[in-house]
Amino acid sequence: MLLRLSVAAGLGGAIGFERELRERQAGLRTHLVVALGAALFTLVSAYGFRDVLEQGQVVADPTRIAAQIVSGIGFLGAGAIIRQGLSVRGLTTAATLWLVAAIGMASGAGYYDGALIATLGALFTLGPLRILAYRVIRQYRAEIDRLLVEIPAGGSPAPLLEAVERQGGRVVSLEIEQEGDRRSVAMLIELLGATAPAIVAGVAEIDGVLEVRWTE
Repeated sequence: MLLRLSVAAGLGGAIGFERELRERQAGLRTHLVVALGAALFTLVSAYGFRDVLEQGQVVADPTRIAAQIVSGIGFLGAGAIIRQGLSVRGLTTAATLWLVAAIGMASGAGYYDGALIATLGALFTLGPLRILAYRVIRQYRAEIDRLLVEIPAGGSPAPLLEAVERQGGRVVSLEIEQEGDRRSVAMLIELLGATAPAIVAGVAEIDGVLEVRWTE
């Protein structure tokens, strides 16, 4: 039992450490605890009711408790997903939480080979494969970045859209928020043949624009 719980904690902690380095919402401790808990649930499901089963009065499914981990881990994953304006963060972290639960279950069941292979695959996906995919996809997909513009309350975003299109950009999505005497306009922009400095300069020249910020 100690070996299985230790393996689950070590493998879950390895993935959590990678998330911790990237300063994600769920880090080392969260992933370690999820893997450890999944392993313990698996052990309880398989061996926790041995005394009752040996009496021959009850027939139990040893996978019944462990099966609930698959659906039960969803609430932690949902908590790791955060929406910030037009962007959504935490999807990868939510997926790793789901994965470490599976790794914990495999470790608890004594299926060390599967748990180790899954851990190595996850670390490769989160590290080298992420960099490789970014470099390959970047060659075939137009760059999309975020433009934040502050205008007076009640101001129209129409001139902003015209300025972006005039510089060769394309507005993918638009979000407007009112804060006191200011209106915040957040736009996701596909550059196509445009450049970020040209778009920022074009928007900044519009009368009434208080602030312009470009974020990647």
